[in-house]
Amino acid sequence: MPIKIVTDKISLEELRRLANERFGDMVKAVVDIERKIMAVGGQMHADEEALLLQKDSEQCNLWGINIYPDKSVEDYIEFDSVINLRPAQNNKTRGVDDPKIQEKIKQVVYELYSR
Repeated sequence: MPIKIVTDKISLEELRRLANERFGDMVKAVVDIERKIMAVGGQMHADEEALLLQKDSEQCNLWGINIYPDKSVEDYIEFDSVINLRPAQNNKTRGVDDPKIQEKIKQVVYELYSR
């Protein structure tokens, strides 16, 4: 399954299908917080990131997350990706250290993911 760039809505059923094809219960995603789009379905966050960079996204706006389609609204987004390690942006972990950036990521996902 190729990586999909989500610019409108993605359904719960489609996310479940992507999860089943790769990791079982989880889909890797990279969110562009400026353009309000995301790439989903890759084997690695780096692959999704590379595709978004080819499509004119800027590195500083891309953040890796995991989506668990069958978890509750409070728990279905996990902020964990190697691409998030960015000391130059003051992000020194695989998570997303800045709560404001976390909120921007959540807003993009909430707008694109119809539960």
